[in-house]
Amino acid sequence: METPVISIITVCYNAEKEIVATLKSVKEQTFKGYEYIIVDGASKDNTLKVIADSGVTPTHLVSEKDKGIYDAMNKGLALAKGDYLMFLNAGDSLYSPSTLQQIADVANYNPDVIYGDTAIVDAERNYLRPRRLRPPKHLTRNSFKNGMLVCHQAFLPKRGLAMPYDMQYRFSADFDWCVKILSKATLCMPIEGYMVNYLEEGATTRNHVKSLKERFRIMTHHYGLLTTIFKHIWFLVR
Repeated sequence: METPVISIITVCYNAEKEIVATLKSVKEQTFKGYEYIIVDGASKDNTLKVIADSGVTPTHLVSEKDKGIYDAMNKGLALAKGDYLMFLNAGDSLYSPSTLQQIADVANYNPDVIYGDTAIVDAERNYLRPRRLRPPKHLTRNSFKNGMLVCHQAFLPKRGLAMPYDMQYRFSADFDWCVKILSKATLCMPIEGYMVNYLEEGATTRNHVKSLKERFRIMTHHYGLLTTIFKHIWFLVR
């Protein structure tokens, strides 16, 4: 496989503080075979100025009103031309300057999905802990019966396998998106160690109960009602 191109997509809105770490982590990457797409929801703060002053030159920069985070992600998806997709939202960051190189090394084996582990950080970028749900050694569609074992930001599918996010879901369309992709994937490969730093207070975290209700609906759709009920009983025990 020729050197892969990774499409990094950042969606943001009024994120002048949060996006600084995101931009810095992209700028510091040693591997340059990527395109960078930023979709801003017509921010009213200094987000666009922070982007302009960051030293990062986006391949595409869109700033316009949207219908929510997944609408913005769909706009980024439509612009992407890379071999693999990475959604790195404002506040999240690549774990180290060599992260994209690690991804590119794995991409040479031509997997359908590349994935990794996630470190949880606070607003000051202090490491807090690993994400509670950890990625499995072998990732398949059935892995997500046990919850979203791979964080959305650390889940990189081939662009050809990706479909638009289902806009009927407001908080957990990424869960549905990943399961659909895994239903078509035949080879998923991990990178060693952490792939991303995830900002603790994300949109899903702030809407935890609504997100869980949506995930129940999504799991029922993909895995059946009885399996979903059984798994949720196990989640409570866990």
